[in-house]
Amino acid sequence: MDGTLVDTERLWWEAVEHVAAGLGRSLTEADEEDVLGRPVEHTAEMLSRATGAPFTEVAADLHREFADRVRSGVVARPGALRLLDALAEDGVPTALVTASPRVIADLVVEGLGAGRFAVTVTADDTPRTKPAPDPYLAACRALGVEPASCVAVEDTRTGVSSAEAAGCAVLAVPSLAPIAAAPGRTVRESLEDVTPAGLRDMITTREVPEPSDPSDLTDPSDLPESSDLRDSSDPRELRVMSWNLWFGGTKVRHYREKQLKIILESGVDVVGLQETYGTAARELADALGWEYHQAGENLGVISRFPITGRLGAADPGFYGGTGVRVTLGPDQDVVLWSAHLDYTPYGPYEASFDGLAGPELAAHESVRLGQMREILAAMAPDLAARDTTPVLLVGDFNAPSHLDRDDSEWPVTRAAEEAGLRDSYREAHPDPVRSPGHTWSPIHTEHEDGSGRPEPQDRIDYVLYAGAGLKVLDSRTLVTGAPRTWPDVEDNDWPSDHAAVITTFSLGRVVRSD
Repeated sequence: MDGTLVDTERLWWEAVEHVAAGLGRSLTEADEEDVLGRPVEHTAEMLSRATGAPFTEVAADLHREFADRVRSGVVARPGALRLLDALAEDGVPTALVTASPRVIADLVVEGLGAGRFAVTVTADDTPRTKPAPDPYLAACRALGVEPASCVAVEDTRTGVSSAEAAGCAVLAVPSLAPIAAAPGRTVRESLEDVTPAGLRDMITTREVPEPSDPSDLTDPSDLPESSDLRDSSDPRELRVMSWNLWFGGTKVRHYREKQLKIILESGVDVVGLQETYGTAARELADALGWEYHQAGENLGVISRFPITGRLGAADPGFYGGTGVRVTLGPDQDVVLWSAHLDYTPYGPYEASFDGLAGPELAAHESVRLGQMREILAAMAPDLAARDTTPVLLVGDFNAPSHLDRDDSEWPVTRAAEEAGLRDSYREAHPDPVRSPGHTWSPIHTEHEDGSGRPEPQDRIDYVLYAGAGLKVLDSRTLVTGAPRTWPDVEDNDWPSDHAAVITTFSLGRVVRSD
């Protein structure tokens, strides 16, 4: 709806501006982070906190003002109504599939003119909304058509994931973040030159007509009987993230909402988590419609693909590792382990503050090295089968890499390398001087002891991999916004004290090892 059919962002800003003015507060550019792309509740809390007005009254005023503007001022995106009219003339049924609530969707449809859509599916109508396939499957069932015979028009990666998981071809018209072309997916700058004939061509010439992730469906019977699964010989991309959540994110206001936004906007498929605070993996997965594995109070994995096996101890303790088997498609699995190693003694402090030399630094890595060896021992069967089932080890090692620094052996990462694991970030960026990839720390510029000493910056979070089926396409660190430094962090957009690491792999044909 928003971004492809209409543009409601302007209307939302005007509604917030009006309510804020009535409370004696003028909006500025600095307020955009608390207004644009935010739910009513978030913006209402911001205004309530800033002005002292009751939250419930502010929220009700925002709902009313926004609804009034949608009724009278909704504006269609370029080419959208012309295309809908052309489809109607050709007798092609259309459905509106949106993650917005029913009350807003109905107002938009009313504002554009009743009768433009045979079906409307909103966030209120399915157990899971985008990026899960549920809303598109519901729309197809209501229209009485197979997903493979449909084209979904989307402007976000989240929507594209939803439509492709359901089995639709996709016409992507990016609004904010770019969307890459892919098999079964066409990318255009706008809808102005799109015709019904062009949409038909997307169906008839489509190389990959079926779901990219059929096993993510709520019920396998949702697939039409004629569907054939995507040929696993087709190369595909897998985006993997390692993220230390920092006490689950609790040091930052609205941390769960911010975590979800970051995960969705980064377009990742599988996330290895550390410092989950016991519940983060489950809560994030439930909100996303993903699957999860939680191991003890500290480690977890979430995945938009099915988790079909759980590896390692059910509770490895605060430090250690946990693993999952993830099924990407027919005869295509990967194994991912998430690890968190002890932070004391911390080598960069000993090198920078205590002046320890290489042999002493290496000797003091014994605790982490022992933990790494235990994790590698648990991973041994997976590493032995890596040529049929690729293996990943992600996590916060609390240790620099031997590929980055030559002041010590730094044996923790070397042990992983000797076990056959490769460092995806350093493969994408071989020069540690030009691309240091620091993950510690976006909020610590000075040491916490108050001495004013600069905090050593290092790369201590990793996405390592092994297996012939994986090839690194890109790897990067991620920090959103401009985080304020410790201790003034509660309003940061980035809810962690680590940068995350995201690696995009191409995934060739891999035969699953059962």
